[in-house]
Amino acid sequence: MNSREHRQPSRPGGRAGLRQPSRPGERAGDRAIAAPRALSGVLAVGISLSIGHAVAAAVDSSSSPFLAVADSVVDHAPAPVRELTIDLLGTADKPALLIGLSLILAVAGAVAGLLERPRRPVGSVILGAFGLLGALAAVARPGGGLIWALPTLLGAAVGITTLRLMAEALLPQAPAPTQSGTATTHNSPASEQTGHTQTSPDRRRFLVLAGSAVTVIAAAGTAGLTLSRRAADVMVERTGLRLPGVLARNSAPAVPADIVPDAPGVTPFLTGNAEFYRIDTALRVPALTTGEWRLRIHGMVEREIELDWDALVTREALERIVTLTCVSNEVGGDLAGTAAWTGFPIADLLAEAGPLPDADMLLSTSVDGWTAGTPLAELTDGRDALLAVGMNGQPLPLEHGYPVRQVVPGLYGYVSATKWVVDWEVTRFDHASAYWTDRGWSERGPIRTASRIDRPAPLAEVRAGLVVVAGTSWAQHRGITRVEVRVDDGAWRDARLSTAYSADTWRMWSFDWSAEPGLHTLYVRATDGRGEVQTQERRPPVPDGATGWHSRTFRVVP
Repeated sequence: MNSREHRQPSRPGGRAGLRQPSRPGERAGDRAIAAPRALSGVLAVGISLSIGHAVAAAVDSSSSPFLAVADSVVDHAPAPVRELTIDLLGTADKPALLIGLSLILAVAGAVAGLLERPRRPVGSVILGAFGLLGALAAVARPGGGLIWALPTLLGAAVGITTLRLMAEALLPQAPAPTQSGTATTHNSPASEQTGHTQTSPDRRRFLVLAGSAVTVIAAAGTAGLTLSRRAADVMVERTGLRLPGVLARNSAPAVPADIVPDAPGVTPFLTGNAEFYRIDTALRVPALTTGEWRLRIHGMVEREIELDWDALVTREALERIVTLTCVSNEVGGDLAGTAAWTGFPIADLLAEAGPLPDADMLLSTSVDGWTAGTPLAELTDGRDALLAVGMNGQPLPLEHGYPVRQVVPGLYGYVSATKWVVDWEVTRFDHASAYWTDRGWSERGPIRTASRIDRPAPLAEVRAGLVVVAGTSWAQHRGITRVEVRVDDGAWRDARLSTAYSADTWRMWSFDWSAEPGLHTLYVRATDGRGEVQTQERRPPVPDGATGWHSRTFRVVP
């Protein structure tokens, strides 16, 4: 057959210029190579992120495109969404966010690969749009600048180039010409029926490009491990760090033996470092060495001060046991913990700077840009507000603020417990605002009175007879003076309080219940040191902490 024999005659009445397929078998070929197209998009996204992550190691670790976008999601998530996430996932919220974002990017990459064509670069536009969003997210990060857009933009450029090259490799290729200059054909039945020359993508070229992309991703990822190695270096430093000595007069009072009820399954008085709750906005734990740490005290002060690690630890250290509570804690939740903190009085450091009379707020800033606004009055009223360097006799864990953080009794963490703290600005509430107050939370954040039933476990089946119910209550810096328990709709009865350690720690309680067969609900409420009874009104954590009575339902069997 020659080329003329393959031409189809025009149909009678047919319109001139009717578009014919630009390449033989194009539609069938598209379906056959859908998986490679999707893979090309996923690899393009992977190479964009890995290149961006590697370049970020030289610019600033927080400018990594993946981390910048994830941080931006955290920053702009509506408060109800954030609270629901914490309630459902607890401390697993950050891994869940990172996994979810990875899946979204993978799907977006697959779609970009399926849509990309050399003459119709829809996929490239999608990758470019994601790159622009990532660059804007990086620039908008606290401490960010225009240079922070560089990792994302470079990564996006390499990713788009990769996608374009792989899309071209997947185009059907024309047969190689023979020595006479005419294209060779295969006289298969299909070709004879359609009159088309069979073609196929350049699979060898595609596989070479895909392999090269995987190699670049691995190499860039290795370069980006600089971020992880830095954290490892800080861990090594922490392991060998010795806390400043605490004089006997500054040691925390001993914990009494009867501080917790004598019952199985009760909450320990001191919370271990590994079990202590962690709720913050840092998707990547900041890695800051003691040699790099500085604290600048400025703003409405008589004199500016800058402290380094050596100047801090030569001061006289204190050890104090304090209970911390997160404002996101739901009624009966476990976002509270007690630890022995080693540190230095915040009031003494502020006194050296000399706050001006009109100042009423300390705006503290973390090394990653997070801020908290703490009332000056609560930092200078004699409570044990500390610039802490130790937790339960060890240097602070990285995730809890190493090398230096704040601990302030009586205030929720979002207005006081700044981790990795590097800056103090003495100012006013009407001049400045902090991270969470900008998002609708209240300014002051005093901890509300709370009580919790810890045992028996939820929905437990218990035997009729004497059952010891036990739990925890707290009202930091006011203390707990009374806890009451009610069975179903009965009268309130006093629980037995364990020894109070201090007004700044939680207090354990127990209650002897003569359980009768059936389904029963127990309620608990506490009274603080000011005589205020815990309110029954059920309110969510936003904007200033959850309220309401905690309850548990049990089935009592004979």
